[in-house]
Amino acid sequence: MTSKNRTRVLTGITTTGTPHLGNYVGAIRPTVQASRDTQTDGFYFLADYHALIKCDEPARIQRSTLEIAASWIASGLDPEKVTFYRQSDIPEIPELTWFLTCVTGKGVLNRAHAYKAAVDKNNLAGHDPDSDVTAGLFMYPVLMGADILMFKAHKVPVGRDQIQHIEMARDMASSFNHLYGEHFVLPEAVIEESVALLPGLDGRKMSKSYDNTIPLFAPAAQMRKQIAGIVTDSKAPGEPKSTEGSALFQIYQAFASADETAAMAQAYAEGIGWGDAKQMLFERIDREISPMREHYQALIDNPAQMDKILLAGADKARQLATPFMREVRNAVGLRPLSSGSATKAAKENKTTVASFKQYREKDGQFYFKLVDAQGKVLLQSLGFASPKDAGQTIAQLQAGGVEALTEWANVLEAQSPEQDKIAVQTLENLFNSQKTIK
Repeated sequence: MTSKNRTRVLTGITTTGTPHLGNYVGAIRPTVQASRDTQTDGFYFLADYHALIKCDEPARIQRSTLEIAASWIASGLDPEKVTFYRQSDIPEIPELTWFLTCVTGKGVLNRAHAYKAAVDKNNLAGHDPDSDVTAGLFMYPVLMGADILMFKAHKVPVGRDQIQHIEMARDMASSFNHLYGEHFVLPEAVIEESVALLPGLDGRKMSKSYDNTIPLFAPAAQMRKQIAGIVTDSKAPGEPKSTEGSALFQIYQAFASADETAAMAQAYAEGIGWGDAKQMLFERIDREISPMREHYQALIDNPAQMDKILLAGADKARQLATPFMREVRNAVGLRPLSSGSATKAAKENKTTVASFKQYREKDGQFYFKLVDAQGKVLLQSLGFASPKDAGQTIAQLQAGGVEALTEWANVLEAQSPEQDKIAVQTLENLFNSQKTIK
């Protein structure tokens, strides 16, 4: 089970293609390694709703979902120790997408990189700016925000091109929290600078778009043949070769140890033949992939077992998503009519609701404040260097009540005795109400 006191890390992959060596080195392998961190709770999902934006081939999406799920598990992801699920098995995600849509400015979505790129391409071609641009593409950042905010993820590993989406998710969370109280955690993007980007068969980045990939779990004979087709220069055996810019060497380095890499570099300097170098590359990759290939194929051959694993993961995920959506629905006013009249609820809100607001000032520091329903500031923090530090302090105050207030007094601005008294009582009421909800 997950714990509120542990760091939650969330990662998703879109189900539109067959995993290749570049996916393995850049995403699957580091994800599996990270999933073994006992200090974190991992959420890993197959983004099949996102796939619908990019692909209109049902069989391809279904096959890709199976292949990606099998690849992660065969590579060592343990569904018993993480929350591993298919996005479309969580009906609360599209529901949350709508709630976030209602607090997200259209101007924010106008600035999304993917949408702007589509518009720029149309303008350049002299077409209508929104030609062939679906609402799905336009709303992609909101769906991604729902993926992240649903499970209150603290960290989201992404490439640099995805940072904007995390910033948008933070904006959505802040907007909702400002209107309805503190419900969402503001996520942080985690950029892994050391993640390898593999070149493909032609030397360009390995990508399905370039048709230059080597499938991760291709049969050994097929993999050997594809490696033999990697583009090299025309230097003959015996001629020294440069590792600089060599796609073959870069792929080898992504799988080899430091000693093995040094040995290959020496072989280049001594004029190893390209055929021998490619054989060495095949043997090194196959040594790592071969033990996983049988497990992968067994999963591919038993899709019913894969469904069982994914549905079990969805059940685990929904143990968090279902009650959280009840909380969100209640927050916006979608409540049972028998819970009291709207007028009565509004009056109660004005006298009892207080919430924390987290924000960033122009000095680059992160702050929070505790405000009552009328917006009066009851507590004001000093500046924090990161949003995580500010958020963790809020969590401590919410979880510890008045005792935590004393403990964390050094990060709060001094208030008048009267304000302190009101703040103490408000925090205690908030603390007690949360205990009742739990």
